[in-house]
Amino acid sequence: MQPLQIGSVSIPNRLILAPMAGVTDQPFRLLCRRLGAGLTISEMVSANPALRNTRKSRERTDHRGEPGPIAVQIAGSDPQQMAEAARHNADCGAELIDINLGCPAKKVCKAAAGSALLRDEALVGRILEAVVRSVDVPVTLKTRTGWSPETRNLANIARIAEASGIQLLTVHGRTRACGYQGEAEVESLAGIREQCALPLVANGDIDRATKAIEVLNSTGADAIMLGRAAMGRPWIFGSMAAALRGLATTAHPASDQLSARVSEVPRAPSMAWIGAILMEHLDRLYCFYGEQRGVLIARKHIGWTLRDLRGGSDSSAEGEHLRQRLMATTTAASQLDLLRKHFADCISADCISSGVLARSADSTDGLSDFASLAPDIHWIRHQGVNR
Repeated sequence: MQPLQIGSVSIPNRLILAPMAGVTDQPFRLLCRRLGAGLTISEMVSANPALRNTRKSRERTDHRGEPGPIAVQIAGSDPQQMAEAARHNADCGAELIDINLGCPAKKVCKAAAGSALLRDEALVGRILEAVVRSVDVPVTLKTRTGWSPETRNLANIARIAEASGIQLLTVHGRTRACGYQGEAEVESLAGIREQCALPLVANGDIDRATKAIEVLNSTGADAIMLGRAAMGRPWIFGSMAAALRGLATTAHPASDQLSARVSEVPRAPSMAWIGAILMEHLDRLYCFYGEQRGVLIARKHIGWTLRDLRGGSDSSAEGEHLRQRLMATTTAASQLDLLRKHFADCISADCISSGVLARSADSTDGLSDFASLAPDIHWIRHQGVNR
């Protein structure tokens, strides 16, 4: 898979982690990069200068230890504030600035930001031009296909973006009114590919390698952005990269060739490997947030991971009991002990041979010995500090 060029910045592959508030913090970004993502983008940061030094903003823009390129997403509705926010983040080390034009959250749209901007194309133009002029790093744009199915205006937004100097366009294939319901559109993206010379990134409902190849074929997109599909299985980037490496670089394969190519992707990861990845993630969370907050934040990531394991938190009385205990625990040690016991029990029950994942992971094999997960973890040795 060829690197993707975004202005002066090159990323090693064409798989990008979507910015997701409350999900793509520094620990998760680091994990996804290690497991195959070519680029990760920070959680959305408000352009409001009054919020710049809040704990939330500081944590969302903490990129210590991350491999480049560093990408920060900003959101707002005032061109001057957006330009200042871009300049501030570039001065702090951001190598890419992404503009949020797609967030459907009510509190964001209530402030006339995110996807609410799709109702004011003139304002979109002023914001994009102001941000591009304010920084020397490439500026990208993430958007939806419109405010509602009746007012789709992706073609106009793409023209404005290209004229403003935007270097890459990411499209989530739904309108704001659609939220995350129904199937993501591919026709709109294919239409944009015909009119727009910008690198195009497809986003929405891409949760496996075969789907990624299908979307690339049908839209002509240059790259894939994964969001919800990475929650609970950050290794999806490595599995997709393995599949896409099998594609010819000069042309997409015919549809009847896809199955043969995707079959070369290694099988689903072992339960022990998944456990090791989850433990690594929890370690990063405890270090970054401190034990008290880290334990609380870890709960959702544990839930997403167990959701996709046969016999997980949603499929049995035993699983529900485990979920309740995990949600009640308040210390890192007890959280880790519960998970170690759960994974050890599953391995003993021969979960590997019975098929581990409820969803297709298309991923790699991993550790075969869960005993390698030693109890003296990094956060204890270095005493993570509450922020």
